Amino acid sequence: MAKNQSSNLGYLGHTFQVKLLKQIIEDHKFSESIISIVNPNYFENEYMRIVVSGIKNYNEKYDTIPTYNTISNIIRTEVKREIPRESAIELLREVESTDSRDCLHTQEIAIKFCKQQELKKATQKIQKILDTGDFDRYEECEEIVKQAILVGSNRDEGIDVFHKIEDVLEDDFRDPIPTGLVGIDNYMGGGLSKGELGVILAAFGVGKTTIMTRMANSAYLNNKNVVQIFFEDNPKVIQRKHITCFTGIELNSLQTRRDEVKKLLPKFESMGGNLILKKMPSDGTTIPHIKQYLKKLISSGLKPDIIFLDYIDCVVPTKSFDNEYSGEGNVMRQFETMLTELDIAGWTAVQGNRSAIGADLVEAHMMGGSIKKGQIGHFIMSVAKTLDQKEDGTATLAILKSRFGKDGVTFPDILFDNGTLNIDTSQSSGITFVENKEVTKRKDQTFIEKAIEKSRGFN
Repeated sequence: MAKNQSSNLGYLGHTFQVKLLKQIIEDHKFSESIISIVNPNYFENEYMRIVVSGIKNYNEKYDTIPTYNTISNIIRTEVKREIPRESAIELLREVESTDSRDCLHTQEIAIKFCKQQELKKATQKIQKILDTGDFDRYEECEEIVKQAILVGSNRDEGIDVFHKIEDVLEDDFRDPIPTGLVGIDNYMGGGLSKGELGVILAAFGVGKTTIMTRMANSAYLNNKNVVQIFFEDNPKVIQRKHITCFTGIELNSLQTRRDEVKKLLPKFESMGGNLILKKMPSDGTTIPHIKQYLKKLISSGLKPDIIFLDYIDCVVPTKSFDNEYSGEGNVMRQFETMLTELDIAGWTAVQGNRSAIGADLVEAHMMGGSIKKGQIGHFIMSVAKTLDQKEDGTATLAILKSRFGKDGVTFPDILFDNGTLNIDTSQSSGITFVENKEVTKRKDQTFIEKAIEKSRGFN
């Protein structure tokens, strides 16, 4: 490596520097960690340095990263010479259109390079102190090294309660991703947002995969990048469920109406997002395995907005615990941490215990295994089906917990058809648990009265 190359990014090539500029502009979490230590002089030509200077100056003034359009306007206004101005704007167009694959590798190399430059500066400062022979300044040298190591670290030290208050007061500050279930979305502020964890509680055979597939399909139709991970189903089974969601054609009729399906599907292929289905082994998959897979997607240029994990009980802890319950809580905590780190919304499902089977209403205490799985979730809803409801194709949904809206709300006897994946909460405004018990009581009374009346007819 040439001496001049060790002090700038030129040795990594033009393409690398263009990709780095793209990451600084588009990935705000990354830009927060590097903007204070990236120096315009680290870039090999004048036009790149103009762009970086514009970004840094704007960030210092407004504490945020400018958009491509804003940077372009800054360059047009502040760069007086025509050739550098037009060349910098042309470079900006190249940055915006460049491929974002290998973004994590680009970020990692850039951070290491910038931190190394900070260490060089620290070494030079320490050397000057050592040259004076002033041993009483040892603590100062130690602090210089410590600050150089910490610089650029993405540390969350908390915020002032009045920090960026305008953003806090925005109606859409959460930028939620709708579930597609109108009644549920109305109670949870529009859906689940990035970094938030939603949990579905239901007994086996009720329709956990049905509701998660329905919500994943809805997110895709809202132009989001969706990843649906499952352990027990065949990928073709999940594909067929999505085809039914797209076309409205019942699962059992897809083969006989295949020509109709082929005509309907193309209009759904050109949505603004992606819908990735991934089957993982059910005998050893951990959250780090899932995180590694998601990072590969991100590096390839596909940044997921939301992930559906069907279901969390199939994920194993990364270390041994004294009891199974502790391990389950740890897995759920790892899942929530991963969502925060990758800035992704996440839904998963948990199995109900025996008391949830055939229950009129599945409540929190019916969760199988560790209750910590429920404590960690930001939003928890349950699905209940009695034998009669299974025959009728209906179910009772309930909001058990919500950190951003009202809970203790039920949607009794809504349409819940596993054959068509049609789940409709729009006809129910939701009632309280107490009101739901009264409804159930009246239904039971009516059933008893009818049975008595019927028995009298045989006498």
